[in-house]
Amino acid sequence: MSWDIALILGIDGLANGAVYLLAGLGLVLIFSVTRVVFVPFGDVAAFAALSLAAFEGGRLPPTVGLVAMLALLAVLAEVWTLARRGEAARIPRAVLGWGVLPLLPCALAWAVTSGVDGQTLPQAVYIASAIALVVPITPLVARVALQPIADASVLVLLIASLAVHFLLSGLGLLFFGPEGFRTAPLAAGALELPGGLTVSGQVLLMVAAALVLSGLFFLAFERTVAGKALRATAVNRVGARLVGIRPARTALMAYGCASLLAGLIGVLVAPVNTMYYDSGFLIGLKAFVAAIIGGLTSYPLTALGALAVGVVESFGSFFSGALKDVIVFSLLIPALLLRSAFARHSEEETEEIDA
Repeated sequence: MSWDIALILGIDGLANGAVYLLAGLGLVLIFSVTRVVFVPFGDVAAFAALSLAAFEGGRLPPTVGLVAMLALLAVLAEVWTLARRGEAARIPRAVLGWGVLPLLPCALAWAVTSGVDGQTLPQAVYIASAIALVVPITPLVARVALQPIADASVLVLLIASLAVHFLLSGLGLLFFGPEGFRTAPLAAGALELPGGLTVSGQVLLMVAAALVLSGLFFLAFERTVAGKALRATAVNRVGARLVGIRPARTALMAYGCASLLAGLIGVLVAPVNTMYYDSGFLIGLKAFVAAIIGGLTSYPLTALGALAVGVVESFGSFFSGALKDVIVFSLLIPALLLRSAFARHSEEETEEIDA
């Protein structure tokens, strides 16, 4: 392997690592706040990519039907819960929050597909609409499938999350079909590096997006009230509840932010990979490896783990394209061994084991 090839593989690994970084941040955010390993994260990213492809093809994205169905189920679940509690006065607000608000991006998608006087809209409009369309998916799925068992053990939540992934994968096949799509590049041109090496604008955009979004993520957690509420819930759920922070509300915020990250990942990946209804599963799994390296709690370590996963995947594909995924997932073994060796069990975990 020459230095030129190694440099090319390194740049490609950084681009992949940028995607896994964003996905890993979303997984850690959800787990730290809700204790849920959200397996369907990659599915939401794939739906965003397929929605953007539908917009560029002049078609109404099937995501509209998926969101409408999930909104209906969420409304029914919320109304049933309020009725059982004898809180019928809150039903109109629940219908507005779980039924009407999620349909607003659907109305936007219909307007974008119709166009203005039949004219083709700029790609930026399609991108924003595709991201907005998938943002309600994660909170709606969580309300229907995960919120009723929010106090269950981590293992039960993981099993439920895995079941949700298979359900969304089947719905993706039903709504989107088995065909794959690739969208137009988001950034044209290329950067010439010394030595004749060329880096495409799409790769630069992916890396820059990861850096900018990670910075905004840090600032939001450090400087905003909502970010501090998320941090408080992640550190101590009982303490957060005692000071007036509602874990259910912070969980909804975490799901919404993660869904936004998944939408951004989808539109970043769609121009460089052909996306299918189930393409997001591998993205989510590799991001999960990065999150495990970070212990599902540390954002900086998750970022480093994501870059490591991207670079290992890139070099692994050079040596053996058939075994690149095996090489990436093998990183779990030393990561878990190190975590097990240095982890300290809390009193709560010890009591659960004794019970």
